[in-house]
Amino acid sequence: MDMKRVKDYIYWLYFQYLLITCSYVLEPWERSMFHTITVTVFAMVVYTAYVFVPIHLRLALEFFSQILGGQPEGTV
Repeated sequence: MDMKRVKDYIYWLYFQYLLITCSYVLEPWERSMFHTITVTVFAMVVYTAYVFVPIHLRLALEFFSQILGGQPEGTV
């Protein structure tokens, strides 16, 4: 791909983000605060999913394996 096309595509994605969030009507300092809060919340969601989803999946797998007649881990 041509670098100009990649740059244009990234600019287009950013513009779509501005349109969807309606942040293009904000003043520059408001837009900066909005982006900071959005990135912070997104990072917290990703971190929480990374830490807690595997634990809950493992517990759910153990629970359903016991319900469906699997052997307990101590007897294997």
